[in-house]
Amino acid sequence: MPASEMIGLHIWVKGRVQAVGFRAFAAAQARHLGLTGWVRNVGADTVEAVAEGERAAVEGFAEIMKAGPRGSHVDESRLEQQAPGGEFTGFEIRRSL
Repeated sequence: MPASEMIGLHIWVKGRVQAVGFRAFAAAQARHLGLTGWVRNVGADTVEAVAEGERAAVEGFAEIMKAGPRGSHVDESRLEQQAPGGEFTGFEIRRSL
């Protein structure tokens, strides 16, 4: 499949991912990569994100999410590829669940 193919990705990372600037870090990285979607906290130890864009950029974002910002520690990650819906106009930080 070509690197410029548009894809969507739903990702969850679990570990020390809250109170370390993870959502702001993820949003900044996604915007830098030209992705659209969102990121939010879920529970006490999970960050969830949906990203859409070119395959190479989305795959790069997945690796960034697995590494996290300084001060974080990702213990687990789960990725689900999905068809891009095209409903996002930017990348936003959503309210926590």
